[in-house]
Amino acid sequence: MNRKIILIGLNHKTANVNIREKFALTDTEHFEKGLAAHCPIHECMCLSTCNRVEIIATAKHASEQDVLNSIIEYWASTCHGSVADLVENTYQYTDLEAVEHIFTVACSLDSMVMGEPQILGQLKDAYRKAVDEGTARTIINRLLHKSFSVAKRVRTETAIASSAVSISFAAVELAKKIFGNLSGTRAMLIGAGEMAELAATHLLQNGVQDIIIANRTLSRAKELARSMGGEPIQIENMADRLHEVDIVISSTGSPVAVVQAKAVKKVLRKRKNKPMFFIDIAVPRDIDPDVNQLDNTYLYDIDDLKEVVEDNMAQRHEEAAKARAVVTAETATFKNWLNSLEIQPTIVDLVDKNEEIALRELAKTLKKIGPVDQKTRNSLETLVLSVSRKCLHEPLCFLKRRTQEEGSAERFIDLARRMFNLDEEVVPPDAHLDRKNTTCAPEDIDRFIDASKNKEQ
Repeated sequence: MNRKIILIGLNHKTANVNIREKFALTDTEHFEKGLAAHCPIHECMCLSTCNRVEIIATAKHASEQDVLNSIIEYWASTCHGSVADLVENTYQYTDLEAVEHIFTVACSLDSMVMGEPQILGQLKDAYRKAVDEGTARTIINRLLHKSFSVAKRVRTETAIASSAVSISFAAVELAKKIFGNLSGTRAMLIGAGEMAELAATHLLQNGVQDIIIANRTLSRAKELARSMGGEPIQIENMADRLHEVDIVISSTGSPVAVVQAKAVKKVLRKRKNKPMFFIDIAVPRDIDPDVNQLDNTYLYDIDDLKEVVEDNMAQRHEEAAKARAVVTAETATFKNWLNSLEIQPTIVDLVDKNEEIALRELAKTLKKIGPVDQKTRNSLETLVLSVSRKCLHEPLCFLKRRTQEEGSAERFIDLARRMFNLDEEVVPPDAHLDRKNTTCAPEDIDRFIDASKNKEQ
């Protein structure tokens, strides 16, 4: 099994919010199925959040470039965007670089807010969906499980998350810069997901008096309202209540804007132009960018949060260095597992061939000695198979050790397959005429072995 790991993605470092919005995948399950059907890949998984889209796959009988091109073309066509825009804003990794990148993402070392815990949950959700759809198999299964354990190790062994902040916390910090003290203000959360829950927690901790939670699923809004002490409403009733609030934080999964500038203009009249503060932490964006053109409104999208985020980064650099050392070590460990996959078919072929020879020789012997009862036959089979496997023990250990060395796997696997003729190659009669003076029939080999033993004696 020698399948190349390929990763292609874009994030807040490589693409602005317009591009991320354009190429966001709102239905990853459908996308994964289509990717598997239209591209030369064996398995795949997609992660799509407000700050990144990552597509990881393993190649199936195709070159690295062919796989990358097919993924980009399918991604662009699905999002009705241009291939050129996608190529310009994406990064591409293969094999161990792809492995290291996924570990880095899982550990929140590549997040806008280093150390935030949300990305690990999002990665787990994305993996669960891929498993349910059947697009995650041997390599992606192992890679994602390993990434979860690497993230756990980083959080245990470093203080990367000790003062971690989330996008939601950064949003609240920005609100404080606009309003100063938040005591007595009222807020509305549009969307009742994890981001909204975190935002609600931070708002309450900073003195917000009341919270209205608007969500498409009223039961989820009620659930969040119970735990936070807020008021749940159906998202369809949101426009009727907007005039009551000072702060609006939106984080739905809607593919279109849920707050239009026209509606906000009416709300401002009801509020007698009292200022309103909007933070849009959704991708695609929930709030019409034209809202920012209205008087007494302050609209910030997810890219605007970078300034708040950067203020909290300096103290994490030392811990990040420790975390990256863990990622590097775990990547090397994963490499050993990948190498073991390369050698696996050769081990199976070697054992199968030896067992076949052992059983064939046993059959010849049984013909000579005559009939034996079933119990004796079974015992003899166990004996010859056991001897066969024990004879392979040292060669297999040698192979496993050597394939873990840098750049050695392919050479030693090829050597073993040729030495034991596992691919049943036929040597042409005129091959190696300058070296081959005798035949290699079984009886010739027997004579060679006997002669060698006699020389030693």
